[in-house]
Amino acid sequence: MTPFAGDDSRNPPPRTFLDRLTRRYSRTAYLIVVLCVYVVLASALALALTPAVLCWQWMVAWGTARSPLAGAFAVALASAVAFFVFGFALLVVVSLYNFVLPTRVQPFKGGYYTLRAAPWLLHNALFYLVRYTFLPFVTLTPFGIWFLKAMGMKIGRQAFVNTEYISDPQLLTVGDDAALGGSVRICAHFGGGGHLTVAPVVIGARATLGLAVTVMGDVEVGAEATVLPNSVLLPGSRVGPGETWGGVPARRITREEMDSFKEGIRGMQHR
Repeated sequence: MTPFAGDDSRNPPPRTFLDRLTRRYSRTAYLIVVLCVYVVLASALALALTPAVLCWQWMVAWGTARSPLAGAFAVALASAVAFFVFGFALLVVVSLYNFVLPTRVQPFKGGYYTLRAAPWLLHNALFYLVRYTFLPFVTLTPFGIWFLKAMGMKIGRQAFVNTEYISDPQLLTVGDDAALGGSVRICAHFGGGGHLTVAPVVIGARATLGLAVTVMGDVEVGAEATVLPNSVLLPGSRVGPGETWGGVPARRITREEMDSFKEGIRGMQHR
């Protein structure tokens, strides 16, 4: 039997009657929560789609009243414009939902099926609604940075965030002038052995994460540190200030090793 699989003894003790009930009927409670999340997401989509539909209807009516050609163009243009109206409306709606709903994520270690995990589930569900629809269109723009901050991500001045592959934004901190390269994956959680761990991720000022770096929960990257492309920082990693790390799993790479790598690359180029 897998250690701790289905074992509630390592979880924080239940705080309320509802929490005890949730743990006793965990699968049923999980299904109810998921269905409620679907209802919340559907309402968010409906609110964001409403101005887009109104815009589409007005533009189509304006074009079809003139000529068949103008009508066809109006339908095409209205569809394109409506997509962006929907996307920007969704940024606002999801941010408001995240503010008013119980989405305050706290560091946590315990079972998947507990009330303490519910805010984490709802927070990520709302964020993913944008991440998988419109966020790629505003990454590297002021709109993208605004949305990440509105979802609780702490982003320093002139930080460069060139990725939408983010989870748990409330528990992510990116310092001033830090750079997150394309397709960097950051999530402040990990699971295993029947348990979920939610822990903050901190990227220091002027730190650089190369292309497609993966950062898991409970990781700290010091100021002016560098993580080489395609590296994986496992939970508990502590990258010191100014250090260079790389590999899978990532480890510290000394200056001598880096110089050796560079010499090897130059030698291959001169063949």
